[in-house]
Amino acid sequence: MIDTQQATIDPQVEPPASTPVGHSGIRVDVDEHPAWAVSGFLALLGALAMLGVTVWQVIVIVDAATKGMSLTMPITIAVVAFVLMLLLVIPMVVIAPGETRVVQFFGRYIGTVRRTGLTWVVPLSTHRRVSVRVRNFETNTLKVNDADGNPVEIAAIVVWQVADTAKAVFAVDDYENFVSVQSESALRHVTTTHPYDDSNEHATSLRGSTDIVSAELAYEVAQRISVAGVEIIEVRISHLAYAAEIAQAMLQRQQAGAIVAARTRIVDGAVGMVEMALERLEREEVVVLDDERKAAMVSNLLVVLCGDQKATPVVNTGSLYT
Repeated sequence: MIDTQQATIDPQVEPPASTPVGHSGIRVDVDEHPAWAVSGFLALLGALAMLGVTVWQVIVIVDAATKGMSLTMPITIAVVAFVLMLLLVIPMVVIAPGETRVVQFFGRYIGTVRRTGLTWVVPLSTHRRVSVRVRNFETNTLKVNDADGNPVEIAAIVVWQVADTAKAVFAVDDYENFVSVQSESALRHVTTTHPYDDSNEHATSLRGSTDIVSAELAYEVAQRISVAGVEIIEVRISHLAYAAEIAQAMLQRQQAGAIVAARTRIVDGAVGMVEMALERLEREEVVVLDDERKAAMVSNLLVVLCGDQKATPVVNTGSLYT
């Protein structure tokens, strides 16, 4: 049943996220409840019986007309039987698994039928088919600025399901379009709160923290479409890239970062090797070097270990100090 509630909003108090914002704060709330329905096979047997009565009375009318007898009673019985047959046949619906029927009686919501098979609902009522199967769609590829202000292209796959058929039909105008639009809105909002990539390993980014961003995105979408009686099962990013105008610059930035990281590891390894070589020479007393000779040896080893090109050795045929 539809209830219209009048909400009073205090301008000095910030309303919660679910409070409607407007001049009067009017909101329509409707919750799903079961509708009266019985097995359609019983109604089918009754309709066949009324059809038989109608055919029988038609035969009686033809016979009475040939004999000049009164036709009032046979015609009345035939009309009543035909009307009853229509009242039994028209409300019969076939509901497949994963489908429901939202039933209205002269515009008033009287419930939702979830039983499957041949079902007989309330006569003179209208019913709308609403699927409760799991559905998914991919949002449009959106161009959004991330937390660092860089334009990125992003899209997501949203997996959803209708949980409350009454809200899906009566709370919003078109629940499928509502889910699509609100999903893109949530995707834009979440994208603006995270950078595309972050050099800090413990920071959250769109590229490096996929699970965290997906969970946050699913929660954001669920909050926005709960009014339509829809549940979010999963939201995953399906496309993520820098916008075309900055893609080349960002590629060079990533390459520079990779080169710096590689150089850092090479230098760390080279320093460790030099340190190990000096300690072993001193420990085994292979040669005694003063500070100047040690500095020259360290310089030569670092050049050999850190250089991009293959080093060409020079053999010293003189003494160590010439």
